[in-house]
Amino acid sequence: MALRTSDFDYSLPPELIAQTPSERRGASRLLVVGAEGQRGGGAGTAPAKLLDREFSHLVDLIPPGDLLVLNSTRVRHARLIGKRASGAPAEVLLIRPEPDGTWIALGKPGSALKPGKRIDLGDGMTVEVVEILKEGYRRVRLEGAGAETIIARAGRLPLPPYITRDPTPEDAERYQTVYAEREGSVAAPTAGLHFTPELLENLQHKGVRLAFLDLEVGPGTFKPVEVEDLSRHVMHPERFVVPEDTAGAIAAAKTRGGAIWGVGTTVVRALESAARGDGTVASGSAETRLMIVPGYDFKVIDRLITNFHLPRSTLLMLVAAFAGYETTLAAYATAVRLRYRFYSYGDAMAVTPVTGDR
Repeated sequence: MALRTSDFDYSLPPELIAQTPSERRGASRLLVVGAEGQRGGGAGTAPAKLLDREFSHLVDLIPPGDLLVLNSTRVRHARLIGKRASGAPAEVLLIRPEPDGTWIALGKPGSALKPGKRIDLGDGMTVEVVEILKEGYRRVRLEGAGAETIIARAGRLPLPPYITRDPTPEDAERYQTVYAEREGSVAAPTAGLHFTPELLENLQHKGVRLAFLDLEVGPGTFKPVEVEDLSRHVMHPERFVVPEDTAGAIAAAKTRGGAIWGVGTTVVRALESAARGDGTVASGSAETRLMIVPGYDFKVIDRLITNFHLPRSTLLMLVAAFAGYETTLAAYATAVRLRYRFYSYGDAMAVTPVTGDR
């Protein structure tokens, strides 16, 4: 089936876009897609089962011996807001540091942020635009203090654009996973936001194994696909690291017949980018531009835990590639009907793919 970008549109009532986290971490709902306990996919093209559960149901859903892979990246307070020389507002979003001390960033208003222009952050701290790059990026230099100091003093948490409020102290905790480690992302790996230390402990007590990797989530995660031909969409690069012990844990799980559960699309992209032909993965650091769409042959991931994603996004396309296009549309329609909460602070789904719907 030749799918186009418009095939990944869907109708979502605005009130279902979660503006705040759930009352307590781990209290989200979970749409279970595919038969519970099913291993290796279903038969034929029968519709997948769709079951309304709570996120804590994962303890019952994941069998002992399976491996849960999580993204341990931490969100950087990367949004810097200040004023131009004219007094007009401006801001930059820091993406990543470069070896020469500059940063790759996005800025607005783009038309005003030309080389040599400065943004005053206050307290003697400024951002200077050094160079205009492709795709709207800029190279900038932080001045007046070290980068860590400027980020600590002036940086704001970059909540997604569909959260229409300023960040609060609560977001500093809730927009990070409980296992976040190295700072480097501009967005959270949102499927992981549901996990509590207690849930992780209960899973391990049951015999579920845990492994971690680090993928620096970039701004492309919110970028809709603007061309109808999927092959013409340009993915923004994202850096990732697969530790040696994680690669070993994946190989061991496959040897014993356990399923690999990817917690979030970031984990899926990292592992599939590092995949070898036998379903194991290479450890080490790399960069991915992998775009996964229906028809993709998954080499590592057997199960998926993910939030609900924006229409026309590469993240939704990845889910459809894994779960099956028709199954994914049915799951989203069911989530809307059942009044699930959508996007970063929203609810989640756990997917066992149905053979014949990919």
